[in-house]
Amino acid sequence: MTTLAESAPATEARTPLHGGGSGRKWRRRAPLMPALIFAIVVTQVPFIATLIISSLDWNILRPGSRRFTGLSNYGTVFTDTRLRNAVLNTVVLTASVVLVSLLVGLALAVLLDRKFLGRGLARTLLIAPFLVMPVAAALLWKHAIYNPDYGLLNGTLNAVWRLFGADQGPTVDWVSDLPMTAVVVALVWQWTPFMMLIILAGLQAQPGDVLEAARVDGASGLQTFRLITLPHLRQYLELSVLLGSIYIVQTFDAIFTITQGGPGTATTTLPYEIYLTMFRKYEYGEAAAAGVVVVIGTIIVATFALRTISSLFREEGNR
Repeated sequence: MTTLAESAPATEARTPLHGGGSGRKWRRRAPLMPALIFAIVVTQVPFIATLIISSLDWNILRPGSRRFTGLSNYGTVFTDTRLRNAVLNTVVLTASVVLVSLLVGLALAVLLDRKFLGRGLARTLLIAPFLVMPVAAALLWKHAIYNPDYGLLNGTLNAVWRLFGADQGPTVDWVSDLPMTAVVVALVWQWTPFMMLIILAGLQAQPGDVLEAARVDGASGLQTFRLITLPHLRQYLELSVLLGSIYIVQTFDAIFTITQGGPGTATTTLPYEIYLTMFRKYEYGEAAAAGVVVVIGTIIVATFALRTISSLFREEGNR
């Protein structure tokens, strides 16, 4: 039988192991400090500078007229007609691209989840649009596809008209006549592989025994997809919408390259309007205030979305 005196040395021997816990924690965290400092310098310092600039009436066309104006630039942001139109265009563009990319990506992911000859090659080809540089992709769509004189779309339409005996069909200037649709289609082509990869990961994580049990019970393919696969993919679909919205709302390359915000302000989104305010009107304070509003709005949306996704993952883990 062990006495108290015999157990005391063991207790004393264990005591030093608990004494330096905080010191060991800091020693483990010390290698991460350079990365943390680098992240703060790269992200937070420019944001603080942007906050300071947003409080100034600063136009470089008026040298020496820079002055502190408080929150007046933010009042301009919320009351300016061009910025309100830019907000509406941003919402329309983001919602359209996200929804269409999600639906097309879901269909492609379901097809790629099946085994067939050449599946690896098909997967590689479908991923390729996401690997193309955004500016290069926009130039491809503007000149090789949308151009009214030698573009692929008008060339195909003319070939169809010739099949019906006409010399040439009507020439459509896709960028001028359908500017928002032109940008949406180009972005859907670029972002569909991103959605497809996330959803395909969810499909391949689906338990096979559940699908086998559904087939044994006589469930059709449509019933299995609607009652089993879609509920399983819910968190993956939510994640696709979240990440796609965060990335697509920042779209600048396609707008600048294909339409330059026109005709008029038909495709002017918030990032492009901020660019115009900064480099065309040279209103640095107003552009900085608009950028701060966009960042804060994105953070709020991302926070709520991340909480939703975290709750979905917790529910999945508790099953």
